[in-house]
Amino acid sequence: MKKILIGLGAVLLLLAAVVLVRTVRYTAPESAPAPSAEKNQPADIDVRQIAEHLSAAIRFQTVSAQLGQSATQQQFEAFIAWLADTYPEVHAAMQPQHLGTDPAHKYSLLFTWPGKRDDLQPILLSAHYDVVPVIPGTEDQWQHPPYSGAIDETHIWGRGALDDKSAVIALMEAATRLLREGFQPERTVLISLTNDEEVSGNHGTAAVVKKLEQDDIHPAWTLDEGSFLLRGFIPGIDGDVASINVAEKGYMTVDLVAHGQGGHSSMPPRQTAVDILAAALMKLQQSPIPGGLEGVSGDMFDSIAPHMSFGKRMLFANRWLFGGLIEKALKGSASTAAMLHTTIAPTMLRASVKENVLPIEAVATINLRVHPRDTIEGVADYLKKTIDDERVDLVVRQGDSASRVSSSEAAGFKALADSTHAVYGPVIVAPGLTVAATDSHRYEKVADNSYRFNPMVVTREDVHGFHGTNERISIDNMVNATNFYRQLIKTGSAE
Repeated sequence: MKKILIGLGAVLLLLAAVVLVRTVRYTAPESAPAPSAEKNQPADIDVRQIAEHLSAAIRFQTVSAQLGQSATQQQFEAFIAWLADTYPEVHAAMQPQHLGTDPAHKYSLLFTWPGKRDDLQPILLSAHYDVVPVIPGTEDQWQHPPYSGAIDETHIWGRGALDDKSAVIALMEAATRLLREGFQPERTVLISLTNDEEVSGNHGTAAVVKKLEQDDIHPAWTLDEGSFLLRGFIPGIDGDVASINVAEKGYMTVDLVAHGQGGHSSMPPRQTAVDILAAALMKLQQSPIPGGLEGVSGDMFDSIAPHMSFGKRMLFANRWLFGGLIEKALKGSASTAAMLHTTIAPTMLRASVKENVLPIEAVATINLRVHPRDTIEGVADYLKKTIDDERVDLVVRQGDSASRVSSSEAAGFKALADSTHAVYGPVIVAPGLTVAATDSHRYEKVADNSYRFNPMVVTREDVHGFHGTNERISIDNMVNATNFYRQLIKTGSAE
């Protein structure tokens, strides 16, 4: 017995030594000193003018969900005219192409900034200027009217402030400043401003991609929205994390159709169609699709965790031992849990046409965001096997696979990281996963790599404004975003 205890103690000591050594070695690389702000900020930057330009852009009600209405079309046309009047240097140097005449796609613009060298692949920077509607009945809950573009001492307010007119304006401001400096890129720079991202990009963004395909243009990399500099989102990290996302989840919608016996509600069977449907939903809730801290998600935390305290570093440095504990903690937050697996979200229910009539069918619509490790077919099979009830049919209404994973070692990612450090200093930069959909999944048809990142700091408080109430962006963010795009165009368009 004594020998067994001694042997066990030796094993535990060896295990502790392995854990300790791995933790000590699991450290963040030294950050390169950030270039001085004076070097990277243009001398002529006009803070108030940038804020006023975004304010004016917000006042155009470019709601793509209402693009079939003539009044909305007039808003899009007015915005495009305003853009030309406000940024004449950009329009003179790179006359934008209108990609058709149909209202569904004619409002997307593709600017081409010719490079000095035709032998270099171009780069493409993208943003969308369409917005989601304001939820009817919530207008009086806004601190400022949603399309007012109100400016206070610190912020610009209104629909589109974060998503995504801020990026449109910052891109135009940066290009204007570079043109005034006499800058010409080595490789061609494409700027795509799209009009229907909020309704899946099936027309405007698709038209941009089709044009690139027709002209045999294949960018080395593209940049679109998808993440930000995250402040207060990552447990154990006090500073900002620039999550430059290298992939995005797929989009899948299914209907669960439960079949039951109809009739009068005064004589219900043991299980109605609603009961059957509820049981199926409970099975899915209790058996989420398996996932884990691997692939893109693992790469993200491998970039972030070395900056954590010793105790947390010990866990991540020894995922072979503590992986289950880490994943349990990450699953405690909706934002980090979504990075680990394909999510299942029931969003719509319908059944009987009257309160005293038993439904023959009860239907639940479920929206899933598909992790890059999963396939549409595999997810559908998992749902069927988990429900395991012949009375429930599964109908796939939409199934778009996750994007491919772009390289975090390529020149495009490095240009994004360097530009972030130039503006924000030695913040943590990590490859990440976009849990929603962006235009990038279309650009990957023509580009080698596609990245998703808005160069602005967001907090948990800011997140409530996305597609919600009191959307806003800080004036400092707009200045920093302008400086970022200016730096990125110079760095990313070099040889």
